[in-house]
Amino acid sequence: MIEPPSDLRLPDYQGASLRAVLPAALDAVGAPTTSGGRTSAEDRSTLGLPQAPKVCVVLVDGMGAHMLAARGGHAPFLRSHLPDALTLTSGYPSTTAASLTMFGTGSCPGQTGMLGYTVRNDADGSLLNLVSWEEATISPREWQPQPTLVEQLGTTSWGRRVASVGPARFVGSGLTEAALRGPRFVAADSLADRVDATCTLLKARDTDLVYLYWGDVDKMGHQHGWGSWQWGEAVELVDAEISRLARLLPAGTLLLVTADHGMVDLGPDSRIDVATTPELDRDVVLVAGEPRAVHVHVEAGTAGAVADRWRDVLGDSAWVLLREEAEQIGLFGTLSERHRTTVGDVVVATRGTRAVVDSRTQTPSSIALVGVHGSLTPAELEIPLLRVVV
Repeated sequence: MIEPPSDLRLPDYQGASLRAVLPAALDAVGAPTTSGGRTSAEDRSTLGLPQAPKVCVVLVDGMGAHMLAARGGHAPFLRSHLPDALTLTSGYPSTTAASLTMFGTGSCPGQTGMLGYTVRNDADGSLLNLVSWEEATISPREWQPQPTLVEQLGTTSWGRRVASVGPARFVGSGLTEAALRGPRFVAADSLADRVDATCTLLKARDTDLVYLYWGDVDKMGHQHGWGSWQWGEAVELVDAEISRLARLLPAGTLLLVTADHGMVDLGPDSRIDVATTPELDRDVVLVAGEPRAVHVHVEAGTAGAVADRWRDVLGDSAWVLLREEAEQIGLFGTLSERHRTTVGDVVVATRGTRAVVDSRTQTPSSIALVGVHGSLTPAELEIPLLRVVV
């Protein structure tokens, strides 16, 4: 069995992972589902969730477990509940498109095909952006046909009792269609408005579970780094509003707070560009994924040689695997036949603060991001699950 380097870890798809959160939350209000080879009752037991009349799930994009522990002074409410919290893993790659779809479907990335910020669309060889879906030549539902958990509930009364709160621009967006289709959607832009909308929904008789998403913590981390004062201010806002949410929710509501991934900050010399590194570029057709979790698509018959050269160049700053090795260890969970070649011929999980970029297909602004994620370091992979009965 191939083992990861000591500073990396594998996702716990069958145990305490983000994959289990929504099935367990639905089971807590009496709405059973089956996903990822497990029943929602098994997931609820794994996460230690009680039954509850109402459940509120808050997902804070980019608020990893290590980040929250290290900078908990900015989050007194959340910090006060850390002693009873669980540490979960996201999936691989530890990135938004993969994580939100795993959350919404209960299926691992290998089944959904949501395998990075960008992936290769095998139909035409183009790069498909799984967050923006700009210039996509395939629809989100075609790319990701796995039913969401709310779709599993169908048109039963349970399916109508789940709501999602987020910005209006999310309605009908590519990522929403791929990851979170099914719930009633309530548009609210500011975090305060989302908290108010969530409380109103859960006080009504016809809603039992609300999902609230907030993305600005991740945005500040990307732009300034999670060690920045800007990131601290973003977390302070989140903490204040989640504290207010806990005070306003109906008594007995189970409040769950989690995230989709963590983050590491890059230094000025952390990036290596495939476009200007001949030994990395040789025999490579396309670089997909993201700087911390790279899919390398190569000329036929060259995968082994490419992997060897990447290992030589990157040394101990990356874990380089062939696709077959990644599948063998379940890196993406069970890999569907349809999306097997979506995975790169060579898969690269970077270590430390190394990032691999390709200036031919990535914009200067994306290459310059300070905070990044996607790999298997605990700082990126591990996320909190706070469980509070209000």
